[in-house]
Amino acid sequence: MALHQVQKQGDLKIDKLLINLNAENRRVSVHGVSVELVRKQADSLGIPLEIMEIPAGSSMLDYDKMMDDRLQALQDSNYTHGIFGDILLEDLRNYREKQFSKAGIIPVFPLWKKDTRKLAETFIESGHKALIVCVNAAVLDQSFCGREFDKAFLSDLPENVDLCGENGEFHTFVYDGPLFSQEIKVEVNQVVSRSYKPNKKDKDDCFTKEQTWDVDFWFADLLSE
Repeated sequence: MALHQVQKQGDLKIDKLLINLNAENRRVSVHGVSVELVRKQADSLGIPLEIMEIPAGSSMLDYDKMMDDRLQALQDSNYTHGIFGDILLEDLRNYREKQFSKAGIIPVFPLWKKDTRKLAETFIESGHKALIVCVNAAVLDQSFCGREFDKAFLSDLPENVDLCGENGEFHTFVYDGPLFSQEIKVEVNQVVSRSYKPNKKDKDDCFTKEQTWDVDFWFADLLSE
C-alpha cells in the first residue's frame, strides 16, 4: 500500500527494494517468508531487489551497525529517500528517522496515521491479495495463520487486534495486486509454532532482564506452485 501510494503520487522514483533476511535460514525474520518468494514478488513488481543478510544471533547493536553501513552505501549511490509502510507506531517511526538521518536519507511514511480499517478495506477492494504468514500467539490462535486477508478474516479478528496488524498481531505476504505483472502462485504447506529467546549479548540491546515481549508465534510455511 505504501509503494502504491508513492507511485500514484509520482514525486519519487522507486527503483530498489531493500529486504533483510536471516542468513541462516534465508527467510524474512519476522514473516518467515523464503527468499525465493521474495524474489518472485520483486520480479512481479518489476523493481530490483537488494538483500541484506543478518547473521543468526545478531543483536540490535549488530543490526544497527549493518544498517548504518548499508544506508551509507545507498547514500553514496545517490539514493535520497526510504519508503516505509508504518502507520501508527511512534517509537518505530522515531527509530527509523534517527537511523536514516545519520546517512542523510529522508524517511517517508505515506500511510502515517491513516485509519487502519479504511486501509484494510481499501487494500482488499482495490484487488490486492495476501496470505497471513505469521500470527502472534499471545493474541491470535493457530486458526488465523495461513488464511486469506479478506473481509471474512477482518470480521473474525478480536476487537483488540488492529485490522492491519500494526501492533505486530499478524504479518502478511502479498501475492497479487494492481502493481503485480502476474500473480505469485503459492500454497500453505504447513503451519508451525516457533518460540524465541532474547539475545542479551549487549547491555544496550533492546531486551531487558524482565521479559516484556512476546515469544511464541505461528508461521505458515508457503510453497511456490
